[in-house]
Amino acid sequence: MKRRQLLATALKSIAIGIVSSRFSAAQDDLDPVKLMPDTHKVIFENSFVRVVEGRVPAGGKEIKHRHPHNVTVFLADFDAEIRPFPDGSWTPTHRTFGTATWNEASVHEVKIGANAPSHTIRVELKC
Repeated sequence: MKRRQLLATALKSIAIGIVSSRFSAAQDDLDPVKLMPDTHKVIFENSFVRVVEGRVPAGGKEIKHRHPHNVTVFLADFDAEIRPFPDGSWTPTHRTFGTATWNEASVHEVKIGANAPSHTIRVELKC
């Protein structure tokens, strides 16, 4: 009986691992670091978090990409418009130097205002 339980547990773990890796691979298609390497770079990573620095010039765009749950720290004052998916409507926002926000996991694109470049540090959770 114990062998059956051990085998069943091992098979469940393998199945979960396969599903998770396929889901992660699909999500990587929208990874901002891979899609926009000129403006986004990983500055720290471990098994719990990934820290991404973003620097987008004034008037620049961030193409459709995704983020897991995260905290974003704004290191510049700038205006932006954000379009979440699948909704699709643009929302203007102002970001203020030194502020931080909690963000749910999302897929979106961003237009940076012409007034100033953006500079952010995003701490992405891996849980």
